[in-house]
Amino acid sequence: MSFHPQMEYAPARWHRSERKLAEPGEEFRYTAENQAKFDELVTHYPAEERKSAIIYALFLVQQQQGYVSGASMRFVADQIGCTSADVEDVVSYYTMFYTKPVGKYVINVCRTLSCALLGAERVTEDIAGKLGIHPGQTTADGMFTLIEVECLGACDRAPVVMINDDHWHERLQPDQVGEFLEGLRSRGVQSLTGCHLCVEKK
Repeated sequence: MSFHPQMEYAPARWHRSERKLAEPGEEFRYTAENQAKFDELVTHYPAEERKSAIIYALFLVQQQQGYVSGASMRFVADQIGCTSADVEDVVSYYTMFYTKPVGKYVINVCRTLSCALLGAERVTEDIAGKLGIHPGQTTADGMFTLIEVECLGACDRAPVVMINDDHWHERLQPDQVGEFLEGLRSRGVQSLTGCHLCVEKK
């Protein structure tokens, strides 16, 4: 006689992985310029530490084609000398890598504590409502993608929004969302406040 409960081993009850693979996409290769950039960068690492260049290699991919496909992950793996799974681990960990095409303007709304306390959730809701999408989606015209991210390091200027990894808009309030979106449509990143710490003019 056993005191252990009887277990049912029907396959339908087994855990099924929800892991989603990136879309393969077309065969990928760096442009000659990006290949030269990569080749120069990896010389800064010992041969046995080439994995340290994975993030840089992926940024080159994303800058070139707009997102990181399954084919480009395999390409990076070949460049680094590691497995595709090693590269996919990095892509799936960092929110700044996109595994499907995104809009011309990727709107990253910080949702961490300082921004959350000052209304970031309402900012996200208003952006989503005006664009007719949910976080993680792209508008039908391919203009905007909305993403919620963790701390962007500008807590004293909350709520803060980052556009395309390079451009900033600080202290965005819900009642300013319409003007903010229209500014992006009509004037692009020139309409943004920028970062108050960037005092040098280009």
